[in-house]
Amino acid sequence: MRDRLKLALPKGRLLEPALGLLREMGLDGIDADSRRLIAADASGRLQVLFLKPSDVPTYVAYGAADLGIVGKDILLEQEPDVYEPLDLGFGACRLVVAEPRQLWERDDPSKWSWVRVATKYPRLTERYFSARGIQVEIVRLDGSIELAPLVGLADRIVDLVQSGETLRANGLVEVAEITRSTARLVVNRAALKTAYSAVSGLVDEMKKRVSA
Repeated sequence: MRDRLKLALPKGRLLEPALGLLREMGLDGIDADSRRLIAADASGRLQVLFLKPSDVPTYVAYGAADLGIVGKDILLEQEPDVYEPLDLGFGACRLVVAEPRQLWERDDPSKWSWVRVATKYPRLTERYFSARGIQVEIVRLDGSIELAPLVGLADRIVDLVQSGETLRANGLVEVAEITRSTARLVVNRAALKTAYSAVSGLVDEMKKRVSA
């Protein structure tokens, strides 16, 4: 039986609300500002791994972490073999198709037959356009997606937005919404058996906090 669990947390926008949830559960003392990639809460109940968001499902799926917190957008893109017991409710955002305002003013999406799209969500992008009978050439990027239309790399982008301010600041207009996303708790399937008591206890605590 194992009492100490490993929890994978994503660096970036979801980290602070995730740590806030842990603090509400009495799991505090985790130093997110440290350069260390592994930390523990004050009680020693949790060992926390600070990861790039897209790496969280991999660590959980392969058992390097028992649990993880990650955006639904990443889960939809990667489709990892993990258990997803809880929508944590924070980190709400949307995955959208956007294009430059000049193009949008004369564009008719119903007439699209072929598009070139820059994104870090190639699977979701391919699925979206293929379902509408539109051929899509995908330019895979990892950052600064909004730059692609400005320099002619691609006419359109598929990216995650919260307020849409970054789109507007770069002269882009939302054309369509692909999906919505919030932070989710994911669990390694083997850990549900090997550390059932500890895992189920932590999941139940989170459910109570989220419902409250």
